Parts: sequence; C-alpha cells; structure tokens
Amino acid sequence: MKNRNSKIALLLVLALSFMSYTTLKDKTVKVKESSIVWKGYKVGGEHTGTVDLKSGSLTFDGKTLIGGNFTIDMTSLGSTDLEGEYKGKLDGHLKSDDFFGVEEFPTASLEITSVSEKNGSYNVKANITIKGKTEAIAFPMIVKGDTATASLKIDRTKHNITYKSPSILETLKDKAIYDEFDLNVTLKF
Repeated sequence: MKNRNSKIALLLVLALSFMSYTTLKDKTVKVKESSIVWKGYKVGGEHTGTVDLKSGSLTFDGKTLIGGNFTIDMTSLGSTDLEGEYKGKLDGHLKSDDFFGVEEFPTASLEITSVSEKNGSYNVKANITIKGKTEAIAFPMIVKGDTATASLKIDRTKHNITYKSPSILETLKDKAIYDEFDLNVTLKF
C-alpha cells in the first residue's frame, strides 16, 4: 500500500509539473502595430519622436505576465516635432556618436528579469542595453486584452551618452540637455 501511495504521489507531482510547463506561453509582439514614443528634455524645451521595435515577445504563465525580451531598431530613431532641415539635423545628431551611435550600435535591447503583479498592474524589473551598456531599471506596465503599455525613464549617462549633460558639465547652463528621457511604449500581441 505504501509503495502504491508513493507512486500515486509521484504521478501527481509529475502531472502538476507538466501542467505548469504547458501554461507558459510566449506571445510575439506585432511590431508594426506597436509603438515606442520618446521625449527628451533640454533647458527651455523638449523634443519628441519615435523608434521602432524590431522584435519582441511577452511571456505569460496563464494570464499572468512573467517575462519578455525586446530588440529596438535604433536606425529608425527620428523626431516627430520638427520638419525639414531642422528634423534632418536633429535626427542625424541623435544617430551620431554624441548620442546613440547607431552605426556601431544599430539595436538596443530590453530583457524583463522579474515581474510582480498588484491589482492588475505589474511592476517590471528589466535590463536595458543601449550602446553596449546595460542598466537595471524598473517601471510599471499594464496589460489589458492583447495590449501592454508602459512608461519608462532612462538615464542616458548610464549608457555613455553624455553630450551636454548637466551632471557631467555644470557650466552648460541654458545649453544643457537633461540626462533622463522618457519612453512611452504600446505593445500589441
């Protein structure tokens, strides 16, 4: 009888283990339907623009978000608040080595390392890599239906982007470009 109970217990453990693996599901992000909008700040103003997602997936355990991986196409980086010559100059400067160095670093990445859920909202911890430098960040994310939204604040100096940074050169005064920029992300899957 003891041997039989042991076998039943082992079968239950195996069945539960198998069930937990089958509930994990990667959902591929539809990159053409998703968006990343950035906003950078300087003394006396700001600039806005977009950058495209190259690929991405979110991992769920049942309906609960547990992870994800994303690759951002830095060559698509562009401003949306300017036109003509000024747009070309800003876009070119943002892609240059002063900022994101897209010739050497054509992609950036984000890997979700842990997720905690509270009242339908997630607190996400992730590693973001820009210009070959990785920083641990945390941000809120909301998942509803087939859409996830998140707002991130990134400190560019953590990725060796120090052009006109007031934390590096205090003498910049009204020429300073603030260290943090925002990313507002909408993911469709």
